[in-house]
Amino acid sequence: MNLLNRLLQKLNWHSLAAPILVIMVLAMLIIPLPTFLLDILFTFNITLGLIILLVSLYMKRPLEFAAFPTALLLTTLLRLSLNVAAARIILLHGQNGPGAAGQVIESFGQFVVGGDYVVGIIVFAILVIINFVVITKGAGRIAEVSARFTLDAMPGKQMAIDADLNAGIIDQEEAHRRRSEIAQEADFFGSMDGASKFVRGDAVAAILILFINLIGGLIIGIWQHGLSLSTAAHDYTLLSIGDALVAQIPALVISIAAGIVVSTVNTGQDLGKQLIGQVFQNREVLTIVAVILAILGLIPGMPHLPFLGAAALLGGIVWYGKQPKAPEKAPEVPSSNEPEEVTWASVEPLDPLGLEVGYRLIPLVDKAQGGELLARIRGVRKKFAQDFGFLVPAVHVRDNLELRPTAYRINVKGVEAGGGEVFPDLLLAIDPGNVLGKVAGTPTTDPSFGLPAVWINKEDRDKSVALGYTVVDPATVIATQLHQILQRHGAELLGREEVEGLLSHLASRSPKLVEDVIPKMLSPDKLKKVLQNLLNESVPIRDMRTIVEILAEHAPQSQDVDELTAAVRTALGPYIVQGLFPGQSELPVAVLDGQLEHLLQESLRNSNGEALEPGLAQRVLEKAGDLMQQMEAGGMQPVLLAMAPMRAFLARFLARSAPRMRVLSYAEIPESKKIRVVATLGA
Repeated sequence: MNLLNRLLQKLNWHSLAAPILVIMVLAMLIIPLPTFLLDILFTFNITLGLIILLVSLYMKRPLEFAAFPTALLLTTLLRLSLNVAAARIILLHGQNGPGAAGQVIESFGQFVVGGDYVVGIIVFAILVIINFVVITKGAGRIAEVSARFTLDAMPGKQMAIDADLNAGIIDQEEAHRRRSEIAQEADFFGSMDGASKFVRGDAVAAILILFINLIGGLIIGIWQHGLSLSTAAHDYTLLSIGDALVAQIPALVISIAAGIVVSTVNTGQDLGKQLIGQVFQNREVLTIVAVILAILGLIPGMPHLPFLGAAALLGGIVWYGKQPKAPEKAPEVPSSNEPEEVTWASVEPLDPLGLEVGYRLIPLVDKAQGGELLARIRGVRKKFAQDFGFLVPAVHVRDNLELRPTAYRINVKGVEAGGGEVFPDLLLAIDPGNVLGKVAGTPTTDPSFGLPAVWINKEDRDKSVALGYTVVDPATVIATQLHQILQRHGAELLGREEVEGLLSHLASRSPKLVEDVIPKMLSPDKLKKVLQNLLNESVPIRDMRTIVEILAEHAPQSQDVDELTAAVRTALGPYIVQGLFPGQSELPVAVLDGQLEHLLQESLRNSNGEALEPGLAQRVLEKAGDLMQQMEAGGMQPVLLAMAPMRAFLARFLARSAPRMRVLSYAEIPESKKIRVVATLGA
């Protein structure tokens, strides 16, 4: 016995089930079968059809029965092979009477249609019409449409999975499982679209096999066995009808299962729970139907008992649904003074953007008290999205009792990025540098631009404006500083989720471009680094189509982020220059001194672009800071032109000493613009 068990395990009968079924089908097409074996196989066919139908009723989503298209093909072949085997027996032994082809065919010919072959033909025709015209045609159409929409929705579903993965909602294993499920879903509906054609072909074959058995049986019965026309017609017709019905009923069952499988909506419940929960859920509908049935039952001449009985049944369902259920008694929990166990729910996520305010500033964020700060913050986010091309996370506003009552603090990823103090009952008058006189108030400094300012009473607003001050309310002060912080920290706020949003937005207009480039030619992470490099130097990323197209051209030659960034900047050169010099055809810029340029080249070459000699670095930083202030004092945008190989290094190097100095390469200047050198940076 142990030897037999080990042999069965080695043979792995589960994997041999399909080959055995196919071999059995082929054998039935060739080898004549005895009647008792034909009865067993017909019974197995009916049993298999019922099992498939019940499995389709209890599944919660189509992929739970992913083997259905193959099962549909195999059961169709099984029925056809049984038709061939039965036709062989009917034509060989049909002269022996209605029981010549076995008890199953005889039972269907005698009991199901009452032994009347005319009724049998009509019943068979009705079953074929129901199967061929209604069920199979509808299921095939649903499968075709589902396959088309599933394939069309695949890119969006893939992007959604990537977005969840980048946001940390799911891990790599879960992402792989979801991608595999999407591919299986597309394969499933595509296979169902093709497999439904087998059922239609099976219905046509059943009609042809019936007429072949009838005509062939009459010819053989009359000419070979000498039967009378009436006897031959009676016996062979009952045999043919019995064979057709015993094969067509399982075919109808399988067709119903196919229709259920392709029309099932993924709700996490089987079909029975969906129907009961959705059809009998609305008590108002059931009440109206019960009243209508009761009225029909009271009309003279109508069948009273069925209509009134149905109305009473629906009324009982409505009444039972309205009865309050006894509340379940909660289990007693032993009291304990021990603290609750720490879980992941105890860990609060870090806000990408946060605004903390003192308790006196709460009216600024309270709509009920006329606060406008929240509306200003939404406006700032919208303006930033329009200027720089991506949407930053929402700003989480909360009060903080640890702050001074009139203080506020702006945090980026939990780190303080700015703040200050505002007075909700006063206005801030900012001195732009050309005021005509002084105004009474509390001196301070504008937190956004560092300009001298004064907190004044609201009554002095008109006077301050007349003197040349720029007067703003406290909400505008906070919103303006928030906008400045967003510009400085845009690269930090651009994460994977934002990049996926940019790609999804671009894919809605240029789907082929995104599909060909990301991630085939360039990974989303490297795209994110290129975009962050641009944002670090205040270059908007609104023109995502140009950015991705340039990356597609250069990614095959190099995957270096700095080189890709340089290529993108060159393509965006006209856009960058327009933002720095709007409406100007002649660009006032500063350039590097020839000797300093040579020293920088040598230093970068010797240090592989990592560092400068400390003394030289200090002198360059001091000169750059002075140059920036001189150009701003002259009303010019501080822009430094440099050779392309050292542009990125200089931009990072000067970021602290001259934060508003923009470093451009000569390749980024459009040919239509003229350069006017107004200063030289030398050491």
